[in-house]
Amino acid sequence: MEVILKVNDLFKKFGEKAVVDNISFEVKKGQIMGLLGPNGAGKTTAIRMIMGILSPDAGEIIFNGGGKNSFGNHILKNRIGYLPEERGLYDEARGLENLTYLADLKGVSLAEGRKKALHWLERFEIEDYANQKLEKLSKGMQQKVQFIATVLHQPDLVLLDEPFSGLDPVNQDVFKELIKELKDKGATVLLSAHQMNLVEELCQSIFMINRGKRVLYGPIDKIKEEHGVYSVEIYYQRQEDITFLESKQGVSDLKVDSGRAFFRYRGGQSLNEMLQCITSRLTVKEIYMKKPPLHDIFVQTVLERGDSFEEEVV
Repeated sequence: MEVILKVNDLFKKFGEKAVVDNISFEVKKGQIMGLLGPNGAGKTTAIRMIMGILSPDAGEIIFNGGGKNSFGNHILKNRIGYLPEERGLYDEARGLENLTYLADLKGVSLAEGRKKALHWLERFEIEDYANQKLEKLSKGMQQKVQFIATVLHQPDLVLLDEPFSGLDPVNQDVFKELIKELKDKGATVLLSAHQMNLVEELCQSIFMINRGKRVLYGPIDKIKEEHGVYSVEIYYQRQEDITFLESKQGVSDLKVDSGRAFFRYRGGQSLNEMLQCITSRLTVKEIYMKKPPLHDIFVQTVLERGDSFEEEVV
């Protein structure tokens, strides 16, 4: 699969602190890739270096077709959409004015920009606020206008830095569907966020970062397979004895409550063999098994490495 963006050994230091510490990753065409980690992990600094807002102390950033460190090139910037963590709109200007002006900077004519902006405003059901000053709009509405500004020129690569910040659950779902739609229409998305549960629903691959350093990188399915700790929930005949699981290799955190048991399983046996063992000794009414969420894998990996978290993991 074609690589759209390649980051090699990127390093940035502020004072004595390495904020981004020799990270490398690739973003492939037509994918949604998550750049994940707690607040303060270095995600925004990495994106600002990719966008050319900050200069790296070391490393290189390669955009397909543009050579190394080529983000200063006007043509390439026209093919990139960037939603910054700190919103980049003009509060004193009206919503529609913001959008047509920013689209013009990306090479979209004023007439075409106005037409596309009105379409998007209608889609977000905020067309009645098109001529309101941005400062008069709610935070959620401002976020919608910022998103429109990011995608109005139909970029090939979209960088979204904390796009769900400040959104209620309904609008989070709206944004998730729009991000999926960008991918379906051929765009490549690099999505930076700390809400791992939201990103897990969207991304095909992830790069996890903590305290500026790589924690995990690769396709989500592969990462989950390699960290194969399963959460298991069993409903069985109340009078039956389930204590045999206490000595079962790979079983941990066993909790039993009146015909219901919870445990984590990471053993040498295959899942099928484990299920056969359980069903041969218990009358199973229901059983549920699921792989751990990315949040749990991230926390487990960081703790196994002996690291601490920059800020609270959400």
